Amino acid sequence: METISEIETFGCTHYRRRCKIIAPCCNQVFGCRHCHNEAKNSNEINLVDRHDIPRHEVKKVICSLCDTEQDVQQYCINCGVCMGEYFCGTCKFFDDDISKQQFHCDECGICRTGGKDNFFHCKRCGCCYSKEIKEGHHCVERAMHHNCPICFEYLFDTLRETSVLPCGHTIHFECVKEMEKHHRYSCPVCSKSICDMSSVWKKLDQVVC
Repeated sequence: METISEIETFGCTHYRRRCKIIAPCCNQVFGCRHCHNEAKNSNEINLVDRHDIPRHEVKKVICSLCDTEQDVQQYCINCGVCMGEYFCGTCKFFDDDISKQQFHCDECGICRTGGKDNFFHCKRCGCCYSKEIKEGHHCVERAMHHNCPICFEYLFDTLRETSVLPCGHTIHFECVKEMEKHHRYSCPVCSKSICDMSSVWKKLDQVVC
């Protein structure tokens, strides 16, 4: 019988959990859908031809403790272990790290992190955003349903932190920082400033004068 310390080591590089999934698209076993996507697309350059797992279609999981294959559920039917402290039957998602404050958004159709009370769902943008930007939020139709304009990763369900620019377009936070390192301060989509540039324009005016 596994000790507590051994149980805690189960999972993958993306999630701490006590089960593996059987990908419905290729019938192969992976730690999670991200493990599948990375393995299947490691040499893929063309984003159109990506082979990503349809998360809602996962039907079977395998318990990491007793290797029992079973329907998606929170507790193993054989050994009874909890396969994930956070469990979503809709997304077929398991995670033991509940400090992420996971929650399922019915309107997004997927699970988010950060605590349900800290977010609002913008119907026009089609995504959850932090309540901190709710008052001054500039809506853009389906703003998160596209690839990051810098790294081209799909933003809607990315694991990386995203930023909503003043113009309403979205981009990975680290991609914004990379732009700033190269002195690029305009939105890659609409070319509007991504920050208050008044001090910069003032200095330029002084130089010109």
